[in-house]
Amino acid sequence: MGRSSILAFGLILSGEISNEHEVRQIETQSRRTATEDKPIKCNDIFTALPGQYKAIRTVLTKGVAGIGKTVSVQKIIVDWAEGKENQDVQLIFPLPFRELNLMKDKTLSLSDPLHDFFPETKEMDISSEEYKVLFIFDGLDECRLSLDFQSNVRMCDIFKSAPVDVLLMNLIAGNLLPSALIWITSRPAAADLIPSECVHRVTEVRGFNDPQKEEYFRKRISDQSLADTIISHLKSSRSLHIMCHIPVFCWISATVLEKMFSRAERREIPKTLTQMYTHFLIIQTNIKHEKDYEKKVKDEDMIVKLGKLAFEQLVKGNLIFYEEDLRECGIDETAASVYSGLCTQIFREEFGLHQGKVFCFVHLTIQEHLAALYAHHSFTKTCINVFDQTEQSLFKVVTRKKKKILFVLYQRAVDEALQSKTGHLDLFLRFLLGLSLKFNQTLLRELLTQTGSCSHNKDETVEFIKEKIRQNHSPERSINLFHCLNELGDDSLMQEIQHYLKSKKIKQIKLSSSQWSALVYVLLTSEQKMDEFVLKRFIGEQNTADEVLQKLLPVVKESRSVQ
Repeated sequence: MGRSSILAFGLILSGEISNEHEVRQIETQSRRTATEDKPIKCNDIFTALPGQYKAIRTVLTKGVAGIGKTVSVQKIIVDWAEGKENQDVQLIFPLPFRELNLMKDKTLSLSDPLHDFFPETKEMDISSEEYKVLFIFDGLDECRLSLDFQSNVRMCDIFKSAPVDVLLMNLIAGNLLPSALIWITSRPAAADLIPSECVHRVTEVRGFNDPQKEEYFRKRISDQSLADTIISHLKSSRSLHIMCHIPVFCWISATVLEKMFSRAERREIPKTLTQMYTHFLIIQTNIKHEKDYEKKVKDEDMIVKLGKLAFEQLVKGNLIFYEEDLRECGIDETAASVYSGLCTQIFREEFGLHQGKVFCFVHLTIQEHLAALYAHHSFTKTCINVFDQTEQSLFKVVTRKKKKILFVLYQRAVDEALQSKTGHLDLFLRFLLGLSLKFNQTLLRELLTQTGSCSHNKDETVEFIKEKIRQNHSPERSINLFHCLNELGDDSLMQEIQHYLKSKKIKQIKLSSSQWSALVYVLLTSEQKMDEFVLKRFIGEQNTADEVLQKLLPVVKESRSVQ
């Protein structure tokens, strides 16, 4: 797909597709410098760059969940409607995939939905050269249509009927309305659903850089002294500061930290993702209490049902849900507004152009946290392992055995996460292990009063994870395991490596496989920008050049230049 440009907030990346978990992509992207970046305004995405002569018909904009893709879409539409930009375009048709999904079993012509959704087009011949048309397909990652671009079904007539997926593919491929402009947005992992030959430009929305993170909190929080305190706290935790790259996480952090730093009684301020998201869920539940005096739905019931939905859809890789998905988890769609009110801004309902309801969590990380909470609650209350919900798993165990069996749950979760090619369970695993700590369980009791006791031997889990790091030959794949150790409050491996780095003895040490992985983690999560990486700092009598290059390849990939 060639080089890509960046929209809205910042930096450039190549057009290749990444299968890493999106938080991992953010962790690496947040450290890249902007020297080679080519910013592009939202309204210029179809404009050729100097020296480019080929017309740009189809643009694919990628970006992780919650980074601002839909906001960019809305900006273009509003600017156009207000007469500010793109006035050479006569018609814009915004058709989100979550709405197209509701028509997946229908056979119709391209003109049918356009005339239904936009009645004013009935008298227009949009296939004529008189009209310049822009189709916006937002949320390719949410597509549940079968997009088989190898199909030989070719269509050129907008009045001819066909299945919706066939219409969509022919429109994107340029067989239908070849003069129409096409804009598609997607999360990175789904971007390759569109063949590269059908895409003329790839852009990317990146989120906040470090100065913009601070700017957000200073604008969001009127008390500048409090804003400074919150910014300092976030900077003290590398994992939290990196996550502020996502605008949605800035909102979550501001919501939690503003309330906690303003309180007269001081509880432990969140330093990990698990703590931050658990506090956020508590705050949202309390907001519901202020609004819902009748309390028709118990908090525990709602949280467990939402958690079940979150886990089951996370395993399937779904970020959006439909009425049948809710019903399968015991959520009555007629009472969906009650559930969404209970967790304001966590769970939202959207009514689109098509007659149907679409549901989603505000951000993927919220879904992952609720999924982990459900896994934790299922085991501690009923001893059900969510990864193996067969009848045999419904056994009852005495309290003294629960510790050991809980460790089995963590083992299974670690193995499942490591086996995932896309890393889709990585953050779920971080949250699940974080919830095993006592102070997080104390927080949970404010939400789930019926949860069972679940003390366990933390050291056993830590040692199991370290053993997995030793066994895992890919330092890159082990990075999430170090984040898990961070959630568990163990940084012994990292401290050991940092000591070697500070004393400049790293070249003299014969590093073990786990120490190499720790070195990669420390280098990739440092605040230092990866402008130039000097390999000879790590090459000595104990470590050959070839070995160093192989072990530190993940760091090399993220550096702009390497000596």
